[in-house]
Amino acid sequence: MTKVKIKVLGVDCYYGAIKALERVTLEVHEGEFLGIVGPNGSGKTTLIRAIAKILKPKIGAIFLDEEDISNVSGVELAKKVAVVPQETAVTFSFTALDIVLMGRNPHLSKFSFERKEDFDIAKWAMELTNTWHLANRPITELSGGEKQRVIIARALAQKPRVMMLDEPTSHLDISHQIEILELLKKLCLEERLTVIAVFHDLNLAARYCDRMALMHQGKIIAVGSPEEVLTAENIEKAFSVKVEVRRHPTTGALYVVPLQLSRDKPAEKRGKVHLICGGGCGAQIMAILAGKGFEVTVGVVNLLDDDYKAAQSLGLEVAAEAPFSPISDLTYSQALNMALKADVVLVANVPFGYGNLKNLELALEALKRGKKVILIGKSLEGRDYTENRASKLYLELVDSGAVTVENLDDALKVLNQLLD
Repeated sequence: MTKVKIKVLGVDCYYGAIKALERVTLEVHEGEFLGIVGPNGSGKTTLIRAIAKILKPKIGAIFLDEEDISNVSGVELAKKVAVVPQETAVTFSFTALDIVLMGRNPHLSKFSFERKEDFDIAKWAMELTNTWHLANRPITELSGGEKQRVIIARALAQKPRVMMLDEPTSHLDISHQIEILELLKKLCLEERLTVIAVFHDLNLAARYCDRMALMHQGKIIAVGSPEEVLTAENIEKAFSVKVEVRRHPTTGALYVVPLQLSRDKPAEKRGKVHLICGGGCGAQIMAILAGKGFEVTVGVVNLLDDDYKAAQSLGLEVAAEAPFSPISDLTYSQALNMALKADVVLVANVPFGYGNLKNLELALEALKRGKKVILIGKSLEGRDYTENRASKLYLELVDSGAVTVENLDDALKVLNQLLD
């Protein structure tokens, strides 16, 4: 069983009269990479400051190696815990090497100078962070990303057992983000370094963290593996955003796709639209329609289609057919009933083959029964794989009164006109 390195027990923290943390309890294990996530003002930085003994809890206690940190001197704590803050202001023209050597200060006695060992450790830290070539450059002349990597090197030079980083990738380009996070992960695995990092990027956190703590309004509302914490329900509760959580096919890591702000609920419904789509061409359309207040139904799509997945994630009613099968009479009837209950049938810019040809028949039947039909695309040129059968149905739709538009923006304008 892994050793508990840090234990936070029932901590409340205040800034003046304002409570920033409320009854926070958390355990962090040796060699673990823990990510702290949450919206702005949720208490992430405050928690880091409390563990680093920068901010004293009003209630509760924090333990490092089973010792209350209130009983540990600042120098002794700095030998074990290193902190990389969000911003580090350096106004003097110290060289990058000078800055990194400052990480050795907790290990030096008063009025003593750095030893060869200290220079060797500083060089080691700078080589790890790919900053050794900056050693003689003034820190004031470095870019934000270069400076951030130097500050991380300074923290590594402390040779801590715990490293806490507040948004460590905020100033880094994507290459250096991956480089630094891969390094931290490696140190966790090989050196048993305990890493606690605040992230704004949920996807980076999910990829690199062993566990995550999700904060909201000064409380931890979920803690556990990325799979346990990054659920659509948890994210909506903390961030007020509807999301879809997927697993990346290459990395295997979870990633979060924002859909819409859950608080942006329209004051009134705009009408009902039945969307005919497929092949992924309808996912964005249904999200936009739902976000604008339209009640949306979808179909027919097949069960492996991205449009089916999108409809499911948005909680829409959808008529679905088995993969690699033509539309059955039963599924056709289900979708037709949806279309007849709608105010408008919208046909997306979708290719037509023999498998989904019945969707055009469905649109034509709805039009004949008095439903308004909008077609995205003036013709089926380049989209007809039925030896012209789909094009004939499309032309019949147009001749029977269906409205054709070039794109979704134009479709939305026509929708508004038809439903006013």
